[in-house]
Amino acid sequence: MPWIQLKIDAKAKDAERIGDALAECGAQAVTFVDAKDTPMYEPKPGEVLLWPDTTVVGLFDAQDDVKAVAQALLDNEVIDAATVYRSDPLEDKDWEREWMDNFHPMQFGERLWICPSWREIPEPDAVNVMLDPGLAFGTGTHPTTSLCLQWLDRQNVNNKTVVDFGCGSGILAVAALKLGATDAIGIDIDPQALQASMENARRNQVQDKLTVFLPKDQPQMQADFVLANILSGPLLELRPVISGYCKPGGKLVLSGILAEQVGAIETAYSEEFELEPSAIEGEWARVSGTKMGAE
Repeated sequence: MPWIQLKIDAKAKDAERIGDALAECGAQAVTFVDAKDTPMYEPKPGEVLLWPDTTVVGLFDAQDDVKAVAQALLDNEVIDAATVYRSDPLEDKDWEREWMDNFHPMQFGERLWICPSWREIPEPDAVNVMLDPGLAFGTGTHPTTSLCLQWLDRQNVNNKTVVDFGCGSGILAVAALKLGATDAIGIDIDPQALQASMENARRNQVQDKLTVFLPKDQPQMQADFVLANILSGPLLELRPVISGYCKPGGKLVLSGILAEQVGAIETAYSEEFELEPSAIEGEWARVSGTKMGAE
């Protein structure tokens, strides 16, 4: 089905009201897009944050009269005459196929490859993680995941235990298991992420070594490696929980951190960890270290 997008420039305080009005006018979907490339820090649970300059995008059937929609917003004073808006046709594509065609095998470090499950393995003798992320975050294409995978490739995880906090697609836990870890725990607030993690574990024949939990069910334990690729806010708020999963002498890696947030993360975790030099990739960063107190 062909589509048309109605794009309306707005300030953050007006964006949700405009979005609601677009939905009432028949928009099949409403999204909010950064209009001026402004960095956005993650919201707290239940909080909605929008960019100071936001483009509100309503998706309509191509047969809909979006000019009439815009006029209705004007007539109802949802927008005013100075508001900038425009309509763009959206090419009718199989977007899932488009994404699949552009997701290629990727190498991280010396041993580790992440391979889409529908493509051939480029290096059969490497450590190959076959991945289909489904609806969960984590393919290796984002710098936060890439930074963690590069770090993990350099570690000796043989016969070690792993906690993947905020496991998403399970990419880090499965990679650790394929690299030689004996068992892993995946924790995520999203049941779909837990499902995706287990499906990817089965795809890599390590399902017997991975157990997943919602936070309310998470076990009391300590592991040799703790991996947390989430966001800086939760990393700070949940520091006691995340740190508590790491045994003395164990390794910790944190990502989902903007470069300008590194100082706050390092300060918080340096109380319990001997930190390595943090790594930066683009605007994203990785913090890692070893927990103090080992005998």
